[in-house]
Amino acid sequence: VQLQASGGGSVQPGGSLRLSCAASGAAWDYHAIGWFRQAPGKEREGVACIHLDNDSTDYTDSVKGRFTISRDNAKNTVDLQMNSLKPEDTAIYYCATDPGVHCGYFRASNLALYWDYWGQGTQVTVSS
Repeated sequence: VQLQASGGGSVQPGGSLRLSCAASGAAWDYHAIGWFRQAPGKEREGVACIHLDNDSTDYTDSVKGRFTISRDNAKNTVDLQMNSLKPEDTAIYYCATDPGVHCGYFRASNLALYWDYWGQGTQVTVSS
């Protein structure tokens, strides 16, 4: 299983970015793919998650209404559309998956315990 995150960059507050997670191998046979982020000095946290069997989604409260997670079957990607970005969204963003978890685990406090396969991360900086 390989995951590769891309699409990060620098934007001003209120701007938009679209991240993509290219997933290969057995990832598409798993239950879910999630997006996570880690800001400097903070714990890694779950941002959004999509179930691969029915496309149901879940979001952390701080991004609801601003971020949208979706899958692109043609490109084999899971994308994160981020609108109305705020400085507090600045972080390295990662995508991850695991054969044994669903989106109920994307808010877990010890993410590494549940999510085994991680992409390399992409930096998102929101600053004026």
